[in-house]
Amino acid sequence: MMLEKALARLNHQPPQLEPGHVWLAGAGPGDPGCLTLDVLAALAQADAVVHDALVSPAVVAVAEGAELFYAGKRGGRPSMKQEDINALLLRLAREKRRVLRLKGGDPYVFGRGGEEALALAREGIPVRVLPGLTSAFGAMAVNGIPATMRGINKAIILATGHTADDDDLDWAALARTGQPIVVYMGMKTLPVIAAALLEGGRAADTPVAIIEAATTPQERVLIATLGNIVVQAAAQEISSPALIVVGDIVSVRAELMGGS
Repeated sequence: MMLEKALARLNHQPPQLEPGHVWLAGAGPGDPGCLTLDVLAALAQADAVVHDALVSPAVVAVAEGAELFYAGKRGGRPSMKQEDINALLLRLAREKRRVLRLKGGDPYVFGRGGEEALALAREGIPVRVLPGLTSAFGAMAVNGIPATMRGINKAIILATGHTADDDDLDWAALARTGQPIVVYMGMKTLPVIAAALLEGGRAADTPVAIIEAATTPQERVLIATLGNIVVQAAAQEISSPALIVVGDIVSVRAELMGGS
């Protein structure tokens, strides 16, 4: 009742999802409490929801009565090809469905939302993007790791580790910036990333956090150093989905979280 009264006082009028339109929405890092009001309203309006594996089942269940389409998109698991997802979104829109493309985190941060939006726009399909709390900042905030901290960093780097073993991202150059680095999708290539950062000059005692299944009941946090993170992650059997945070901002956590 208190929540209903608060929403009434807010007097927020969410946008209307029209037939033949596609909205790309971010569901946040996992906890349904991280949803925005507009994404919640979109779930209530959609009659077709194309969702990724990392979206909480509790969030998907809000779309009562909508037809659900599972896209996968979880490392190492069966997933729809991107071109097939684009084609599905086009077909649903042309059928005059109210289409919600639901992604974990924010659709424009390593979510291929830009590709999907362009594919739709080029076919004349009306597209709207509903921002979500990106997983990196959500995971860090709830675990006592400030994204920026005066006296520690003046920038923060978001990078994907998905293809770190064969791409042209210069990890050594990122290391030389001295700024914190947050790696998405990096568990498979963690040994390559850690070695490259060390080669680039990052000290072996640089604090590192790995946050697995952030903001969910399955969340686990591993604190180690760049020199031993690979061994520690293997020993703890840390697995995806997980975010890797490298840098001195991790050291603030001990005081903020009471040493937990």
